[in-house]
Amino acid sequence: QVQLVESGGGLVQAGGSLRLSCAASGNIFGFNTMGWYRQAPGKQRELVARITHGGSTNYADSVKGRFTISRDNAENTVYLQMNSLKPEDTAVYYCNTDPYMRLWGQGTQVTVSS
Repeated sequence: QVQLVESGGGLVQAGGSLRLSCAASGNIFGFNTMGWYRQAPGKQRELVARITHGGSTNYADSVKGRFTISRDNAENTVYLQMNSLKPEDTAVYYCNTDPYMRLWGQGTQVTVSS
């Protein structure tokens, strides 16, 4: 079964940290580049971090230096460590391949209070 399952979101104060996880079925994960996306209310979904199968990473300017993406190829899991969180990081976070497929998981809500 093809699926993406995100977890780890929650409510945190500004300056706090969260670690998101995404379990992907093997036929999605494979040798694909994986990405974390987010969608804030009233805004388009955006790619915030991506990681190749070999571990090369790229970040959106808005999260560079605060977020770290990693992956465990043996466990078909991708992570997003988020530090120094800001209220503007509030969004639903999703994982997907990059470029993304039509299939999306349910996402995980991250809310950062000021």
